[in-house]
Amino acid sequence: METVPSYSPSIWVRVCHALPRLDLTMQMRDNSFVPDSWEYQQTLLVLSSLSAIALIFSLLVVLAFLVHYCCCHRSDSGNTSDEEEEDDDASGGHGYSGRKGRGICCVTWVSVAAVTLCCVAIGVGFYGNSEANDGMYQLTSSLLTANYTLASIDLLVADSVAGLQQSISGPLTTMEDLFTGNKPALVSTRSCRRLSERVVSLLSSLTLARGLVPTDGGTGNGSDTIIGVLTPAPPSIAPTLTPASSTQGPFSPGWAANTLMVNEDYRWLSYVLLLLLDLVVCLFILLGLAKQARWLLILMTVLAWLALFLSWGSLGLETATVVALSDFCFDPNTFVLNSTNFNTGTSTDILDYYLTCSRRMNSPFQQLLTQSQRALSSIHSHLSNLERDALPRFPKAERSLRDVQQILNSTEGNFHQLVASLNCRGLNKDYIDSLKGLCFDGMEGLLYLSLYSFLSALAFTAILCSLPGAWRSFAGDSEEYEDSDSESEDPFTSHQDSKRFLQWQPWL
Repeated sequence: METVPSYSPSIWVRVCHALPRLDLTMQMRDNSFVPDSWEYQQTLLVLSSLSAIALIFSLLVVLAFLVHYCCCHRSDSGNTSDEEEEDDDASGGHGYSGRKGRGICCVTWVSVAAVTLCCVAIGVGFYGNSEANDGMYQLTSSLLTANYTLASIDLLVADSVAGLQQSISGPLTTMEDLFTGNKPALVSTRSCRRLSERVVSLLSSLTLARGLVPTDGGTGNGSDTIIGVLTPAPPSIAPTLTPASSTQGPFSPGWAANTLMVNEDYRWLSYVLLLLLDLVVCLFILLGLAKQARWLLILMTVLAWLALFLSWGSLGLETATVVALSDFCFDPNTFVLNSTNFNTGTSTDILDYYLTCSRRMNSPFQQLLTQSQRALSSIHSHLSNLERDALPRFPKAERSLRDVQQILNSTEGNFHQLVASLNCRGLNKDYIDSLKGLCFDGMEGLLYLSLYSFLSALAFTAILCSLPGAWRSFAGDSEEYEDSDSESEDPFTSHQDSKRFLQWQPWL
């Protein structure tokens, strides 16, 4: 990336770009960013399918634990009474199973640890979502700034062309009629007309983006003959720029910024809702364990299944996005120069000039601007000669001459602004800023979101494996409470227990 000043791929971009790529036939493929290629899309599908494989593995693990709790526990139920009696004798007859207590404690701590891991993942997800949003905001801001520069260039060209055309059709024509009897003055006036038409022709070919189409059959003049496709624009420019819906123009930074902002809003909101869903599930699982509410845990189990599928699914989508973004960020210039979406309305030389902005490169507009500047200077010289030689003999031409000079001064002011706007520094800075926002903050945010999805998927897998044990412990506790209540209501059972207690006391 020596061609892009002040930008170089980050270490994460290099690592993700170096990942091996396999297509659906398990053959190695190139990692060049070609999003329209089916072979490249296959490599992204293979990487995304890894999360599907991990989802299947998680389902198998959860299924194994369910079989263990449902089948193995029933087979061991015949031995539980003897073991509980032994545990009661070992514990002094207090009626609480030591092994069962250890099992309940283990299940509880596993659930708490899984919920804690899920909360950590949620924190990572919120940070990653914020970083990705910051990167997209910087990208859209840079695109809007570049769009403003391009719109300003087209507006300056339109105003300059309109002013010169107005001078040709108005004051210069009047001066030709007045200078009919003076050949030197007539020659100078016609030279001004010819030079003005030359400048109009040069500036009309200066627009960076085609997609500026004539209206009124091409018979209009000035800014009325140009409809810009660069949107949105600042309020001062917006009235003269109207989207051309009938003509499909080239890549527009304004359109790209609007599209990215809308998609980013939906993406940010989707992740916020997913994070809130995970947070609600984790908090209510803790509440259900604390209150021993079986119905609440059943409801949270259903939501945990949903969160598990969403976590693995989002991980697959994030994996493909991270890899594709790393491929683009590793060499963005090559993709922009070779993509027809960008260079349809602009030549490759102009794109290369603005993307690299090297001091060794000459501006592709240098010759055109030089010719225009010389033509404007020549017009000034002819007008000065007319003011010195012809006005004393033709005083009626003074007003027309002043009008032409005023239009020429306004055109030269626009021309100087146009030269400054056409310099590569401004647009190249916007390009570098957009790359930094997308490839640094955006890439980092996506990596954190991938980590969040992976950790949350692991946490919900552990939660789904441990919750059946919690249900079993709750059911056992309720049975013990029911047995204790029935025994307390039976007078004979209580009498036998009291007699057994008296016989057990050694001092009686």
